Amino acid sequence: MVADGRTLPPSSYTTRGGGRRAEDVVSPALVYARYSEGATIVVEGLHRYWPPLTDFCRGLELALGHRLQVNAYVTPPGARGFDVHRDDHDVFVLQISGTKHWLVYDRDEPERVVVDRPLERGACLYVPEGFPHAARTTHDASAHLTVGVLTHEAIDVVRAVADLAADEPAFRARLPAAASSDAGALRAEVEHHVAELRAWLDKVDVDELTARVARRVMSSAQPLLRGQLRRLHALDAIDAATTVRRRPGASCVLLPAPGVVRVLLADRELEMPPVAAVAMEHVARNDRFRVGDLHSFLDADSALVLVRRLVREGLLEAVVG
Repeated sequence: MVADGRTLPPSSYTTRGGGRRAEDVVSPALVYARYSEGATIVVEGLHRYWPPLTDFCRGLELALGHRLQVNAYVTPPGARGFDVHRDDHDVFVLQISGTKHWLVYDRDEPERVVVDRPLERGACLYVPEGFPHAARTTHDASAHLTVGVLTHEAIDVVRAVADLAADEPAFRARLPAAASSDAGALRAEVEHHVAELRAWLDKVDVDELTARVARRVMSSAQPLLRGQLRRLHALDAIDAATTVRRRPGASCVLLPAPGVVRVLLADRELEMPPVAAVAMEHVARNDRFRVGDLHSFLDADSALVLVRRLVREGLLEAVVG
């Protein structure tokens, strides 16, 4: 909870739980007491817990090509949560109840106001990274969502290069003692290793680097697995005539790799034998197909094994009815 630019201590709205491991449990009575005193209720990561918002975020993630996080803010009338601040990512503000007055300042001229207006229910405000902003309610209580866009940037490629370089013995060599006390000696070492880095970069395996970047920017999202127990129990009913489809929000990327097929899903990486390569290309290209369609690439038993595995992994689901 926050009020007038400060974060309230958790002790002001939590209580000790009854179990051994429950140190601080949110107390509804204390939350409402702080709210009546002007504090804003903040629910962080709401997209992780509310299925409609989870589905919305995953669809928007696929459309934008970037990860999202969503926080909810409920502010009482005549109150302010945060002071003027900047976010290190782009934000969409979605007003879902009441009205909140927003001030957004120029990123390069922080004294100049670029947005000064109330946001009413159903309205959306886009605040780019680095633009100072703040908001206050007037006579109405307000509830809004902030959708933070966690963009992938070119620096992700540089970080992957650094990770790859860390495996090279030449870049693990210790600097000589003189480099810690003699600026000239240090400069010579820097110059030497920069030259080594340039030569090494010309020989970098781009496929391996692509795989490393892919793991950084294409994975880590949790799969949407509602109803998965029911699907696991129905695996034996899948046969050549069964139509399967990509689960909503699921992603499937094939990574270049010698001698194996690497399949990057939302939160994990699968390794398959080369014989599955063409079949997996078909799976990656098509959102919906019959199991029997894979018989052009695999024998009937292998096709069934592959599809059932992809159902277990949360990529596919059988179409019922």
